Amino acid sequence: MTESTPLSTAAKRRPLGLPLIGLVGLALLAVPRVVLHDLRLVTEEHPLTWLLALGPVVVWIAVAVAKRVPQPFLTLLVVGAIYGVFLMLSHLLLWDQLFGDRVPDLGGPAGEIVPRVATAFSSIFTGTLVGAVAGLAAWGISAILKRRAGQ
Repeated sequence: MTESTPLSTAAKRRPLGLPLIGLVGLALLAVPRVVLHDLRLVTEEHPLTWLLALGPVVVWIAVAVAKRVPQPFLTLLVVGAIYGVFLMLSHLLLWDQLFGDRVPDLGGPAGEIVPRVATAFSSIFTGTLVGAVAGLAAWGISAILKRRAGQ
């Protein structure tokens, strides 16, 4: 494969620059913080929280830049969306541990369903937003590195 090839065979097979298992693996890096938080093993005040929250995103950016993915923003947006699904599943599976006896309940037939649906949507949105921010950072870093290499 030469770099001058407009669209290499590898790029056609992997338009995001990474295999699906790589995208899922990157998303899974952020799950431990969610689980530890929902189980109340790590609180916002704990110093480990920042490492667990920011560490995976830094790794996402580093991998996208190091692997020179063709579209870093799109690649990390997808990683973030996958993370959002894991975030949703974690929150919904650990719902009772997260809330204890303070489980949100609107009463009536909607009761607990509406808060769970809201949590599902907000989790996917949050994960995707984190991916978008990471993607913008990776895109910017990649652009700067390409510009410097061209000089």
